[in-house]
Amino acid sequence: MFVGRTTPGKEEIVPTYIVLSTLTDHGLKTLKENPNRLTEVNAEISRMGATVREQWAVLGQYDFINVIEAPDNETMTRVSVEIGSRGSVRLVTLPAVDAREFIKSLK
Repeated sequence: MFVGRTTPGKEEIVPTYIVLSTLTDHGLKTLKENPNRLTEVNAEISRMGATVREQWAVLGQYDFINVIEAPDNETMTRVSVEIGSRGSVRLVTLPAVDAREFIKSLK
């Protein structure tokens, strides 16, 4: 099972992915010229069927850490390929497993 949102009285499991992204030189230039591009890309991801739940700009090996929910691996693959193919960013996409569900799977 994946990490998921919980609704009062009902647990809804939604596949969740951690996406680590590193901007290319082209991506850095684009973001500097248009800082709103970040929210524009998030809207594009939404139109592809996924939702950016959390997003952090970080220092170090990656520029952003994103928590994205998508209905399935196919949708997340489409998002990763579409965004990555533009040449502005390199992505590492990781399916996330809720620690409680992980522990249950070991019993």
